[in-house]
Amino acid sequence: MVLWVILLCTLVSSLLAGLYVLGVFRRRRPNEPPLDKGTVPWLGYLLEFRKDSSEFLKRMQRKHGDIFTVLIGGYYFTFVMDPFCFGTIVKESRSKLDFKTSAIQLVVQVFGYKPTEATHSIVHASSTKHLMGDGLTLLTQATMESFRKLLLFNLSSGEKRMWQEENLFHYCYNIVFRAGYLALYGTEPPQRAGNKEKAEEQDRLHSNQLFQEFRKYDRLFPRLAFAMLPPKDKREAERLKRHFWNMLSMKKAWQKDNISGWISDQDQLLAENGVPEYMRDRFMFMLLWASQGNTGPTAFWLLLYLLKHPEALKAVRDEVDKVLRESGQEVKAGNPPVTITRGMLNHTPLLDSALEETLRLVAAPVLVRAVLEDTSLKTSSGTELTLRKGDRVALFPHISVQMNPEIHEEPHKFKYDRFINPDGTKKDFYRNGKKLKFVNMPWGAGVSICPGRFFATAEMKLFVFLMLSHFDLELVNEEEEIPAIDISRWGFGTMQPVRDVRFRYRPRF
Repeated sequence: MVLWVILLCTLVSSLLAGLYVLGVFRRRRPNEPPLDKGTVPWLGYLLEFRKDSSEFLKRMQRKHGDIFTVLIGGYYFTFVMDPFCFGTIVKESRSKLDFKTSAIQLVVQVFGYKPTEATHSIVHASSTKHLMGDGLTLLTQATMESFRKLLLFNLSSGEKRMWQEENLFHYCYNIVFRAGYLALYGTEPPQRAGNKEKAEEQDRLHSNQLFQEFRKYDRLFPRLAFAMLPPKDKREAERLKRHFWNMLSMKKAWQKDNISGWISDQDQLLAENGVPEYMRDRFMFMLLWASQGNTGPTAFWLLLYLLKHPEALKAVRDEVDKVLRESGQEVKAGNPPVTITRGMLNHTPLLDSALEETLRLVAAPVLVRAVLEDTSLKTSSGTELTLRKGDRVALFPHISVQMNPEIHEEPHKFKYDRFINPDGTKKDFYRNGKKLKFVNMPWGAGVSICPGRFFATAEMKLFVFLMLSHFDLELVNEEEEIPAIDISRWGFGTMQPVRDVRFRYRPRF
């Protein structure tokens, strides 16, 4: 009899524990946001969120208001859609709201890298040194050399001005990815290749092969992050991981010329902190995706929007030509290739605004913090809500600020000069008469803001600067509509199109 009682108690305890894990007993406490668990235990709204995060969050916002808690795959997420609350969340101490928890899980899942305690500080220190200030000046110069090698190497006065036709997305992603890769991870030594020309040809070949494999992985990335890959794709993802761990291994990197300080310093610091070599190779794969996964797609959208808006294309091109003339350079048949410097990129307010506007339209990261202790959140209406320990708090700026008509008039339209005043100064934005601090958040914010944002910006501006200064550009079908975005990539930075667009280009002179 005693045995049966013990077995029964064990069964009941297991059942209750299972129901607790599934979220059956979760109830809204006083001062907490509205709670919506959906109809399926544990899963909650996972499938709906995965299908189209933007439409799901819009529906929840209409139903519950600007702040609400939903169950997604066993986790409770409190989404904050009130932009006046953003500052409180991104500035809150890590002892209360921690960004590392979710980031670590994602990094392990998609790159196989297990961060150490020192990883974040190493990345931050190295990025501050090499991706900002004087370090950025040197890296911009290296990226310029990469673009010259990939984009301008076959331009000469003897060539005819023949139109070439390409897929715009593939072209932009390919060139920008390869230029960034070569600038960061190094180039083929001429002495090993035989001479400089052969070394540059090997760089073009090798970087293109690497890009083809990267695109395969990039297509799997969203479902891999959600752990929703079917067995065949999962095996392919594992193959690609091993491929990149090998191709980006530091053994191979140290055999190259011109490896960037950003790469070499981080490897050295990780080694000094006891991170084994195989794990450092995985770290290099993570850095490749972090640095190059969004720049090419953003460059595509920027060029596409400019090509679809002739007045914007003319204004930005005129600015580019003006900066070139002021530097004493001119794109002209018989002239040597131009050199674009970081200083020149600092004098392009219209290009800056056009890029900012592009990011407003297509950048859609989800910013997540783990709630480590009960935390009070004051809304713009003065109400105080409590974020519960163990939950996660999330921001989705694409809906709440970037596409908010109360902040950005006609938010679905591309306005290349939206972010500057007539005198070229930056414009302020307001909601209900109150000035906003956060009006566009493509890089995240607070302690988790992208440390490579200045390099990424320079890389994209450099590419567009060179395209506009050296080539005539036009869409093959000028009446073609701008393609819709791929909704499966909501939350992972810059969106990608559901279809490509054909364009053609030729040397301007």
